[in-house]
Amino acid sequence: MSEKSAARIAIIADTSLQRHVLQQALSGSGYQVVLNSDPARLDEETLGACEVDLWLVDLAQSDDSPLVDSLLESTSAPVLFGEGHAPERHSENYPRWERRLFGKLKKLVGDPSQAVGPSLQALLAEAQRPARLELPAVLAATPLVAGEPARQVWLLAASLGGPAAVKAFLDALPGGLPVGFVYAQHIDASFESALPQAVGRHSQWHVNPARHGDLVRCGEVVVAPIKHELGFAEDGCMQLAERGWPEPYSPSIDQMMLNLAQCFSGLCGVIAFSGMGSDGSAAAAYVRRQGGTIWTQRADSCVSSSMPDSLREGGYSSYSADPRELAEALVNHLAEQCS
Repeated sequence: MSEKSAARIAIIADTSLQRHVLQQALSGSGYQVVLNSDPARLDEETLGACEVDLWLVDLAQSDDSPLVDSLLESTSAPVLFGEGHAPERHSENYPRWERRLFGKLKKLVGDPSQAVGPSLQALLAEAQRPARLELPAVLAATPLVAGEPARQVWLLAASLGGPAAVKAFLDALPGGLPVGFVYAQHIDASFESALPQAVGRHSQWHVNPARHGDLVRCGEVVVAPIKHELGFAEDGCMQLAERGWPEPYSPSIDQMMLNLAQCFSGLCGVIAFSGMGSDGSAAAAYVRRQGGTIWTQRADSCVSSSMPDSLREGGYSSYSADPRELAEALVNHLAEQCS
């Protein structure tokens, strides 16, 4: 699969519910579904004419299918047998099922988040400097030493379409706010070094790599690393682990949410921007129990709305808006806390 083309997947499943769930899951995660059919409706001519990168076969009613036997003998594309009956989309078992499935797909046909990297070039070439929101008087009157440790830390979470959305959010956000950010972006590691400049070049916020043993500071956005899990010590200092993130996502937004909420509890929040899949939905209940806030980018302003949709449909998001409106809401939220 090239960086600009989604892998083509054909689904063969013998229950309508399984076909529906697989269609939603694959399409929402950036894969191209070119066929989705009951095996009883297929013939060898149809299979032979289908150009695919992978066959996903999920048969609940019969393990012995002449059609599948013929497919195995004739196709040059890999055949992946499904993970069994898919759980309800918002059940606690669904994210585990989805991670298992996409972990295998990623190894066989590539990761759709590879398309994020090339999009950074457009952001780096963008000359426009958008209008910034004004800092409310109550915050302007509050002494804030630039670079002081942030007591409140919010996570900016994103996948496909994320860099442009996060840039629009940061462009609108005034400096002088008593908050720091961690930015977890699904992206290929080869583009990691270009990400801070691409999203931060027009903003008043310093976009920096994570620093082991240091604190997240007011006025900065710390980019979660791709190859090492980012956690926090009891005093809030960042900890870069030797281990990588749990598969299949790098960074794992679920794990980042858990690590953030465990340390900062009610002094943390999550804003889920444009993205594929449902990374983040497994940890959302824990963030809410810890007193954290979850907001989402509105679907009609997303390149891919699957990730924020999952949080909304699960009942975890308390506010949805476009990136600039999310920035305005955060400014007002912080002003209310200070007044």
